[in-house]
Amino acid sequence: MLVVGSANVDLVVEAERRPAGGETVLGADTVVLPGGKGANTAVAAARLGADVALVGAVGDDGFGRLLLESLRASGTRTDHVRTVDRPTGVAYITVTPDGENSILVSPGANRALCPEAVTAALPGASVLVASLEVPVPTVEHALAAAEEAGVRTVLNLSPVAEIAERALNGLDVLLVNQHEAAWLLGAESVEATRLLELGPKAAVVTKGPSGAVVVTGAGSSEIPAPEVDAVDTTGAGDAFAGAFATALARGASIADAATSAVRVATMSVLRRGAQPSYPTAAELE
Repeated sequence: MLVVGSANVDLVVEAERRPAGGETVLGADTVVLPGGKGANTAVAAARLGADVALVGAVGDDGFGRLLLESLRASGTRTDHVRTVDRPTGVAYITVTPDGENSILVSPGANRALCPEAVTAALPGASVLVASLEVPVPTVEHALAAAEEAGVRTVLNLSPVAEIAERALNGLDVLLVNQHEAAWLLGAESVEATRLLELGPKAAVVTKGPSGAVVVTGAGSSEIPAPEVDAVDTTGAGDAFAGAFATALARGASIADAATSAVRVATMSVLRRGAQPSYPTAAELE
């Protein structure tokens, strides 16, 4: 399994509330954690026992070394993570007492991820999952190259951005949350079945504590989530993506893969941080 995406260090501050414009709010001590949508997805998959490699980029700095160590410790292969002459990406995260988060990302080295890096990593992959904290042309190239090679493709269109119609037309699964789906459809309320009009063969819409909706040519189905008291929702969507792609790589149907991913994402919100919160296969059992 191949993950194309970002590697960031998360600088996390807990606060009673998010500051309004022009306002200063005091928070707790800063916690430094490994993160980034691509790295998170890869680690979530690796902790579930997947054979996974990340295609990404970090800087030649302390944050970059921290990320590489975390990836390797999880079992993620890093031979396609390049070290470039830019600072490692950083995400500034505010977490409120209800477990919700606000995130500002400075992409740094992630912007240096080029299409050639994906081409070199693709041989042998069964599933490719990509997200968008890296250049859109690189993601579009990755999806096209994977389709041509007969590799199954999952696009976690987050953070949401314009992407070429041809990339969506060849896509196996489009994975978005409710806000991203609404943006794509240009509507306040989400009719998940309309996502297939954009070109993908199937779509999955995550709904946070409400679970997910799976849409295929045969219709749509709701995947409920167990009710829990969330501690920190940071990286839960990436946990879902990693678990979903892992299940697909093992031959699961899209609905069964989404059911497994809901369970993993739900477990992840019970612990703080992104990568440190992801369950292992043993913990799921």
